[in-house]
Amino acid sequence: MLTLETRAVREKVVLDHFHDEVRQDWDDVLSTFPHPHYELIPMMVVHDGDTDVRGYYHDTRVAFPDQDHEIIALRHSDDAVIAEFWLLGTHLGPLGSIPATGSKFRVRMTAYFIFDENENLVCERIYFDTLTMLKQLIRGIDAKKPRNWLLLARVIRGMLAESGTEPDRRLLDTTAPVFAD
Repeated sequence: MLTLETRAVREKVVLDHFHDEVRQDWDDVLSTFPHPHYELIPMMVVHDGDTDVRGYYHDTRVAFPDQDHEIIALRHSDDAVIAEFWLLGTHLGPLGSIPATGSKFRVRMTAYFIFDENENLVCERIYFDTLTMLKQLIRGIDAKKPRNWLLLARVIRGMLAESGTEPDRRLLDTTAPVFAD
């Protein structure tokens, strides 16, 4: 059973992490981990280590320079703080192979901030519906105007390219838990 003190310490780490991400103070965000590690479950992508995670931060802020969060709830489990939140922003730069659409998005997400036995944050594991985000990014393109057809084609081609990436094996090679009878 978690103590109130442990819950408060973990919650502060998570709230500081969120706050520093919005400020784009990457050194402070990274300081919340002894070893930065993100798992983006919808894309089956892992960003591991300082350099890789900084690249992830860079790429997402090029795509969404005004990215922000609206926290809905924080919940605690034996080894994690589970954050439910809205992620929002404006698509002003490329998102992988998907060119900027100029569209705003607001997507409901869940992130598991996982702690080890020494209360170190060891992973942020993020879940969200990519289709909801992509629909919002495309919705801002007026397909009735011929001048937007090329952009729409490039967006669809980019989406298809992104869907063809191989999943990270670390997310596939899982072990089923053993439950007591």
